[in-house]
Amino acid sequence: MSRLVAFDLDGTLVDSRRDLAESANQMVIELGGRPLAEETVVGMVGEGASVLVRRALAAAGLPDSPAALDRFLEIYDERLLHSTVVYPGMPEVVESARRSARTAVLTNKPLRHTERLLEGLGIRPLFDDVVGGDGPHPRKPSPGGLRALIAAAGATQESTLMVGDSMVDDETARNAGVRCCLVTWGFGFSRIPPGTLPSDQQVADNAADLAAIIERFFL
Repeated sequence: MSRLVAFDLDGTLVDSRRDLAESANQMVIELGGRPLAEETVVGMVGEGASVLVRRALAAAGLPDSPAALDRFLEIYDERLLHSTVVYPGMPEVVESARRSARTAVLTNKPLRHTERLLEGLGIRPLFDDVVGGDGPHPRKPSPGGLRALIAAAGATQESTLMVGDSMVDDETARNAGVRCCLVTWGFGFSRIPPGTLPSDQQVADNAADLAAIIERFFL
């Protein structure tokens, strides 16, 4: 039986908050609005580019525009690697996980941006598979992408662990019938209402915690 660890990207593997916020704000300014606070934009991240654009336009008091999504993606394509970095210790966590399991990225970010980001940061070779938010599978929290990764790995629900930073990741794992570990450093974790996580929810405060949780999962 094969094993699988599926990692979320933004807020879990990489800190992309500034590039996402600056890209969204450039779009807003071009459409005649005033820029939003970085944390405001970051709070909109996690459910795909189209949702981010729609939320940013609404927050800036601008009407929805059919061309806004395409323009945001163009801007973000140029800013993709300006400030984005891998969180400390995460390459080592993935390398450790690879000793026991296949590893994959499951994100709502478009696939071309995801692949460029992973390549540009030098971590693409750490992952066996990558599923983006614009492929044949519905975006998270739909379990379709995760189930496809499980099938490709030859794994099972019991031998799969999802690692993310938000309730979207937790819901994805639950919808797919697999366990989930949430990381507290991600910008999605700060949006989880206090007291809403179940008592048995696995939570990692740093990369060392996460590596230990993954290791215990496969014992």
